[in-house]
Amino acid sequence: MEVIPMAKNAIVIMVLGLFLSLQSVGQVIENARDGFYDKMMIEEKEPAALPFVREADVLWSKQVWQIIDLREKMNQPLYFPITPTNSRRSLMQVLIDGIREGSLTAYSPDNDEFTIPMTPEQLFSNIERTQTVTMQRPEPPYDEFDTTLTISFNPADVMRFRVKEEWFFDSKRSVLDVRVLGICPVRENLDPLTGESRGDEPLFWIYYPDARTSLANSEVFNRHNDAQRMSYDDMFLRRFFSSYVYKESNVHDRRIQEYYTGLDALLEAERVKESIRNFEHDLWEY
Repeated sequence: MEVIPMAKNAIVIMVLGLFLSLQSVGQVIENARDGFYDKMMIEEKEPAALPFVREADVLWSKQVWQIIDLREKMNQPLYFPITPTNSRRSLMQVLIDGIREGSLTAYSPDNDEFTIPMTPEQLFSNIERTQTVTMQRPEPPYDEFDTTLTISFNPADVMRFRVKEEWFFDSKRSVLDVRVLGICPVRENLDPLTGESRGDEPLFWIYYPDARTSLANSEVFNRHNDAQRMSYDDMFLRRFFSSYVYKESNVHDRRIQEYYTGLDALLEAERVKESIRNFEHDLWEY
């Protein structure tokens, strides 16, 4: 008579154990992640507060336009991954996603003063590519004809970024500082008939101060430490990129390549950088 209750208790314990094990498996599947802890620092990060600067405290300033070439090794974290992963996107993908979501405003590529905004529909229709392809009809007389294909925008085509900056000396803090004003992605302008390159094609400008929140919540790969990855905003603030000058503010509003070529253009770009460093150096006496 006592064996039956014991058997019932054993069955109840087995069923309860099976239920708990299934529940734990479901919990593991629900919390599956790429790592052993939740990485929330970048997703919840706010852009770093920049010091307030008064006009009266700006002793000297100069606007400079630079190019970030993503083919350089130091700049590769801005280009990869080509296909978005769970935690990382390329800089171009971050900008495109922000425009689609409405959190970023694109401005005309021909105006770097951020006065001509573009709607997402205008932008994506402008950056689509067309390609002329010769095809053959499937029926006699099998004559050939040309047709134009529309190719969707591919963020991987962007290999350069133009960056507009303003360097200034803050007399209140006695420091030479810089503010990024805008970012412009650039791709090769390909001939739709021959496929040959016709030079650079700027796509649009993004006003950097409005993009800081999106950039601060987007992770950048750190080749030295996976636990200390930074955001795109951190990367620009800390100047963790390689670039060269293609224009400085001047009375003719000309680029360096319009009055210098080849090695002379490279030397002129270095002269602009050196003049900024020398300005701060010359303020002090040792």
